[in-house]
Amino acid sequence: MDIKVARVYEDPGRDQDDYRVLVDRLWPRGVSKAMIDIDEWVKILAPSNTLRKYYNHDISKYKEFVILYYEELNDPLATEKLIELTEIARKKKVILLTATKDMEHSAAFVLANYLSEMIK
Repeated sequence: MDIKVARVYEDPGRDQDDYRVLVDRLWPRGVSKAMIDIDEWVKILAPSNTLRKYYNHDISKYKEFVILYYEELNDPLATEKLIELTEIARKKKVILLTATKDMEHSAAFVLANYLSEMIK
């Protein structure tokens, strides 16, 4: 199982066996759809607009953001997509792509951890 997070703007490109997923709710600014090599865009796994606006990359809210985001990921529609991605991750390297600058405190990073926990 291999789940990685990469920034869209610094994306090194596809390896032969990657499954590449854009996990932002909004399309990255300044990037055309032809510029990003993705297999799918899963907005359902991105934080809701309400949660995204509340967090607004304020690191002082990060712990609470993680808790609230995990709650959103327990939604039945999100769970269905998460199960699909865990099945893919058992066979291929999954790359979660995001436009976020602070990768360590990003929703994509939280999602990668969540998926890793599901696979264990």
